[in-house]
Amino acid sequence: MGELNSNNNNILVCYLITKFDNQKTLENFITHYKKFSSGLQHDLLICFKLLNKEIIKKYQLLLKDINYINFDDNSYLNDFDFGSYKRVAEHFPTKTIFFLNSHSYPICDLWLKKVFNHFHNNSIVGTTASFESLLSSIKYKKFYKMISYFFKKFRLKKKFNSFPNPHVRTTGLLIEAKDYLSFMGDKNVFTKEKAWELESGKLSLTNYFKFLGYKIYIINSDGNKYEESKWKLSETYNYLEQQKSIISDKHTRKYLSLNSQEKNESQIKTWGT
Repeated sequence: MGELNSNNNNILVCYLITKFDNQKTLENFITHYKKFSSGLQHDLLICFKLLNKEIIKKYQLLLKDINYINFDDNSYLNDFDFGSYKRVAEHFPTKTIFFLNSHSYPICDLWLKKVFNHFHNNSIVGTTASFESLLSSIKYKKFYKMISYFFKKFRLKKKFNSFPNPHVRTTGLLIEAKDYLSFMGDKNVFTKEKAWELESGKLSLTNYFKFLGYKIYIINSDGNKYEESKWKLSETYNYLEQQKSIISDKHTRKYLSLNSQEKNESQIKTWGT
């Protein structure tokens, strides 16, 4: 296990594990991290969030065969992945960081190299993206809930664009620490809706960097890059059999568990017809 400031590599893979997860979640990450070669020298950081000391010790035993940097997130409040990523970036402001949330793990060899090959200054590189809109997904279901439906729709309309709403998903995301800190600024993320807003709202990470003129790519397991108009064709998220993912997460796995009709419905929701 590396000391907090002992790493010399410029690439940092940050994996987040929280009190909302369990031992199996971490075991899945460890298994896949060991199984698939990254193809690129890097430092692995494990960010422990909202976990008591006994659980952290237990998890550290699982990690005993892996060289990693131990990062004990000092937040006492749940500010979701965004808050933890910010504190990691603050500690390593000169690094290029590949962020992975709790349920994510690599599923192909050379996973980091394939992503990093297309990374350059003023770019953001992801492994999945979506055109889905939270605003367009709100459905009017029952008459007696009509008033609450319209209030919610009105509130969300201020924060989210209608479909199509292009955004990079924030797990399996490669970004400069300084760029991430620029985006986060003094933002607080203490509600799930705020976290959704930062990922897919009008003030999302994607829209922030598009406004600055950054290039935003999605990379698939073939090592090919896709610009926004072609994101769907990467076959990394909710499209066809989704066979070209680099990183697996709970949403990509959910799609794979669906039947053909359900996959088609999910595909339309994500990408349109």
